[in-house]
Amino acid sequence: MLQLVGMLDSPYVRRTAVSLQMLGLRFEHRPLSVFRHYDEFRKINPVVRVPTLVSEDGVVLSDSTLILDYAESLAHPRSLMPTDLLARQQALHVLGLALAAGDKSVALFYERNLRPPEKQHEPWAGRIAEQVRAAYAALDQHFQQHPPKADGDTLPQPALSTAVFWHFTQRALPGLVPPADCPALAALSDLAEALPAFRAAPHGEDAVRAQG
Repeated sequence: MLQLVGMLDSPYVRRTAVSLQMLGLRFEHRPLSVFRHYDEFRKINPVVRVPTLVSEDGVVLSDSTLILDYAESLAHPRSLMPTDLLARQQALHVLGLALAAGDKSVALFYERNLRPPEKQHEPWAGRIAEQVRAAYAALDQHFQQHPPKADGDTLPQPALSTAVFWHFTQRALPGLVPPADCPALAALSDLAEALPAFRAAPHGEDAVRAQG
């Protein structure tokens, strides 16, 4: 069975966990922290990077986008991405914005919470915050024009990832992007968090609940 390693308070681990479920792939989740379980994690992946996926034949993969590319291959023909070229181009555009919002949110969280206050560079932090807001503004505009729809209990990958990163930003950086400023994203988050795959992999330190 596949093994997913990492904590669900990481949006990259969470988007992977939700995606694996929506692709119908069974996996074991090991909620190890790169901080508290460093030595144990290093035995699995010497780079100690989340998420880490260990394939059934023991190959270690890291980086959520690369892991999900592999997962899509495993799940074929089931997919969370469109096959039509123009639709795929648009999906990748939206996914790029979502990843930018997530990357910059994580960078700002680390800047605010891990770097000593006297070593924080406010102009740099302010620039990162602007990038987060710009990415979410563009995503909100997109989802206002193209409201996301769940296909049963499944979301397309761009909407799935956007929802995960938005939820992380709201939890980790409250007030940075008020929900009232991005009503389409707030609605997407409500839709996503009610789906079984999201409920089974809640933001935090718990393990993903057993797959049915």
